[in-house]
Amino acid sequence: MTSGLQSLDRDNFAAVSRPEAPAGLPRLLGGLLAGPTSLSEHIVRYGRLPSLGSDRSPSRALIELVDRSGLRGRGGASFPTALKLAAVAGQQGSAIVVGNGTEGEPASSKDKVLLARSPHLVLDGAVVAARAVGAAEAIIVCHPAVRELVDLAIRERRKAEIDSVRLRAVNAAERFVAGEASAVVHWLERGIPTPTRTPPRLAERGLHGRPTLVQNVETLAHLALIARYGASWYREVGTDAESGSMLVTLLGAVHRPGVYEVAIGTRISEVLGEGGGAVGKPQALLLGGYFGSWVGYDEAVERPFSHAGLAQLGAGPGAGLLAVLPCDACGLVETARVARYLASESAGQCGPCVFGLPALAGELESLASGRPFDRARLERWLGQVDGRGACRHPDGVVRMVRSALVVFGAELERHGRGRCCAPRTTEILPVPGAVR
Repeated sequence: MTSGLQSLDRDNFAAVSRPEAPAGLPRLLGGLLAGPTSLSEHIVRYGRLPSLGSDRSPSRALIELVDRSGLRGRGGASFPTALKLAAVAGQQGSAIVVGNGTEGEPASSKDKVLLARSPHLVLDGAVVAARAVGAAEAIIVCHPAVRELVDLAIRERRKAEIDSVRLRAVNAAERFVAGEASAVVHWLERGIPTPTRTPPRLAERGLHGRPTLVQNVETLAHLALIARYGASWYREVGTDAESGSMLVTLLGAVHRPGVYEVAIGTRISEVLGEGGGAVGKPQALLLGGYFGSWVGYDEAVERPFSHAGLAQLGAGPGAGLLAVLPCDACGLVETARVARYLASESAGQCGPCVFGLPALAGELESLASGRPFDRARLERWLGQVDGRGACRHPDGVVRMVRSALVVFGAELERHGRGRCCAPRTTEILPVPGAVR
C-alpha cells in the first residue's frame, strides 16, 4: 500500500472524519455573516486540518497536490502556487513563510475582509504552506485594521495547541508599493517597504537570508481548503485553465459595493450581479486595480472574469478589483487623480519614478482640467518610463494611463478645448488623503 498522504485518499488525503466538502460557492466566506470566526466555529465548519504526511516527504506530497489543483496566486500576478512552493522547498536552510495581507491597493478590501471573517482559514493555509516548504515559522503581514483580529485567532490556536508551526502577526506598511513581495520582506527586515527587481530570488535568499515563501493571504486560505478536500473538489468551480474561486472587490456604480466570492471565469455581468448589478448604464470598468486597465463597459461586460477571458482586451483580473465608472463621471479626471496618488507613492529609488511619474501626472492633470495638452509628449514620456524602473511601480502606472488614453480617447479633444462631458464632481476611485 502507498504510504503517507496517499494512504488516506489518492486525491485529497482529507481526514477520515471531517465535515462534508462545501458544494458550490461560497467557499472562503460561506456562512459567515460577521467576524471574526472563533476557532471552535471554524472547526465545526471546516474540520481540523488532516495529517500532512508521515512516511513520505510532506513537502513533495503537498506540492504535488497543489499542482494538481491548479491553484494560482491571488495577489495579482497569478503565478502557479506549486512552483513557488517547490522553489522554496528545494533550497538549503530553514525556510520561512510570509502571508501577505498588506493590501496596499486603496480600492481593494478582499484581504481585509477575509482576515476579519475567516482568520483561521488563512492561518491553516500558512501551516499547510510551512509544512510544504519545511518551515517552522509563518508570519502574517496584515493591515492594521485587522491586526487585533488576527492576533486573537493566533492566541486561540496557541491555547488549543493545534499547530506545530510558530505563527505571529505583524502590521503592514501603509503604502501602495508595500504589498509587492520584496517590499514585504524589506519591511519585515529593515522597516522600509522598498520593492525591487534585483536578484537573488526570495525563494533563494529572502527574509534574514533564509529561503522565503511570500504568498497572498487569500492564496493561503485556498491552500487550507485544498489540503482538506482535494484537487478534484477544488477544480469543481472555475475553468480548466484557471481553477477555483476568487474574492472580488466591487466598487463604484454598483448597488451593493463590497467583497464577493465568484468562480473564476464568471461573466462580468454576473459578477456585477453579486453586488445587485450596475447602477444605470456605465461607460467603463477599471479591472485589476490601479495597476490594471480601463476597458469599455459594452466591450467587457459579457467577458469571463479571468486572465484568458480578458487577455484580448489587454486586461486581467489582477487581485480581483472591479470598479464601475458611471456615465456622468469622467475617466480622464479619475485617471489623473490616481496617477498623482501613484506618483506620490514612489519608493524614490530611480529616475522613472522620482521624475517620470510626477511629470506624467502633471500632464494628465492639465488634460483633465482642460489646460493645453501635448499627447505626443505624454506618449513619449510613457515610453521612457515603461520597463526602466528599479521595481514594477512605473510599469503599472503606465499600463493604467495607456488604457485610459484608448478607452477615453473621444474625450481627449474635448478636454483639450476646455470641455468635459461629465457633470459629476463626486470622486469614484478612492485616493488616500484626498478631499472628498
